[in-house]
Amino acid sequence: MTLSNNQKRKMKSAARLYAVQALFQMEASGQTTETITREFEDHRFGATYDDVEMAEGDVDTFRLLMEKAVDNQALIDQMTDRALVAKWPIARIDPTWRALFRAAGAELIVKDTPPKVVISEFVSIAEAFSNDGKEPKFVNAVLDHMAREAQPNGF
Repeated sequence: MTLSNNQKRKMKSAARLYAVQALFQMEASGQTTETITREFEDHRFGATYDDVEMAEGDVDTFRLLMEKAVDNQALIDQMTDRALVAKWPIARIDPTWRALFRAAGAELIVKDTPPKVVISEFVSIAEAFSNDGKEPKFVNAVLDHMAREAQPNGF
C-alpha cells in the first residue's frame, strides 16, 4: 500500500507529538531512550484508548527526533537558553515546553525540514498543550530564534 503525501504528513506530525511526549516522559521518569522509544512504538502508535484511536506515527521521524534530541541536548538547550529571557533559563520553564524545544531543536539541527515547517508543526503541538492561549506565541518566538541560529540561511 502506498501512502499519499497527506497521510505521510499526518504521520510525521504525529511522530513530532509523540517525540515531545516521550522526551517529557523520559525527563519525568528517568527511563532510557531505548525503553521510552520501544514503549511508544509498541503501545502508543495507532493504539486505542477509551474508544479513541491514536494516530500512527512515522517511526523514522520519531526515532530521528529522539536520537538527535538526546545526543544534542546540551547544544539544543543552549540554543533555547539564548532564545529565552535571561531570567528564565531552560531549567526554569515547564517540562512540557522543554521537551517541545528539544524535539523541535533536534529537527532544526538536522536541517531536512524547512524551518518555517518545523516552527508551524511545533506551534500546533503547543496549541494542543496550551492552557491560556499564550504559550503558542511564546513557543513561536523561541522557535523562530532557535531556527535563525540553527539555519541562518534557511529563512
